[in-house]
Amino acid sequence: MDKIVFLDRSTADRNAPGTEDVDFSALEALGEVISHDMTLPEDTADRIADADIVLSNKVVIGPAEMDAAKKLKLIQVVATGVNNVDLDAAKERELAVCNVSGYSTEAVAQHVFASLLNLESNVHRFAAEPEKWAESPIFTRLDYPVGELAGKTLGIVGLGSIGKAVARIGLAFGMNVIALAREGSDTTGGMPRLPLDEFLAVADVITLHCPLTPGTHHFINADTLGKMKTSSLLINTGRGDLVDEPALVEALQSGTIRGAAVDVLTPEPPSADHPFLTAGLENLFITPHTAWSSLEARQRLIDGVVENIEAFRKGEKKNRVV
Repeated sequence: MDKIVFLDRSTADRNAPGTEDVDFSALEALGEVISHDMTLPEDTADRIADADIVLSNKVVIGPAEMDAAKKLKLIQVVATGVNNVDLDAAKERELAVCNVSGYSTEAVAQHVFASLLNLESNVHRFAAEPEKWAESPIFTRLDYPVGELAGKTLGIVGLGSIGKAVARIGLAFGMNVIALAREGSDTTGGMPRLPLDEFLAVADVITLHCPLTPGTHHFINADTLGKMKTSSLLINTGRGDLVDEPALVEALQSGTIRGAAVDVLTPEPPSADHPFLTAGLENLFITPHTAWSSLEARQRLIDGVVENIEAFRKGEKKNRVV
């Protein structure tokens, strides 16, 4: 029976052991599962020393940790991104590495519009002040502007599964949907793809769904922000480093753009003096990397881990990155 060590189970399960909201029974049927809520770097090597399979969402597994685990066969990342695993070191040691992709598509797309609707309708601001309704001289309150999505142009950067799901919802809201044209982009899908400067100038809302690469690092910066409409909104549920964060703060303070919603920061969790947290901006809507975290998405994530392990045991390569 394989010993399976889950180094940071609390990243996938919102409740304490015994009151889980995610069903781990299929995982637990695969072997002896040892779960830790979180694991500090100095404890990793000891905890995986006799593991056959290691599960990690964010705990770093490098050469030293791999060498400490003499029985290790498979490193299963409980996420899509695998930057917490030294892939070159795993390849040198002939260790398999798998991830899980596609599990959070609907959750992230839903979150994009939850954030966008708050920015456009100011629901969060009205809902935070119910007592002020009693002070209103009229039957309603018009203290904060409320707009409509219908007829506005939604610009999508990155048309993977999440970007396409966002496009589908945008069309349902009556929005005009465009995508950023990039080298190698598929132009056969019927959606208008515009070059960068035109894309920035036309879009009323820009939402980021591209991977973080050297080419997309700080894709949103002082220059690109300056080319957007002053009435435009920015949504980032991708990666924090897609955005030059101090530049976005300055743009929101100066009115270069109207507002932004971010679910990802650099680093995570942020320090108390992070510029987004200290700026006190009413036009910046911040959530703590929760776009992916619906119950359904987290269950699909664990189910995907189980499928990967079962495939690995059969000699099949499912979601293998190494």
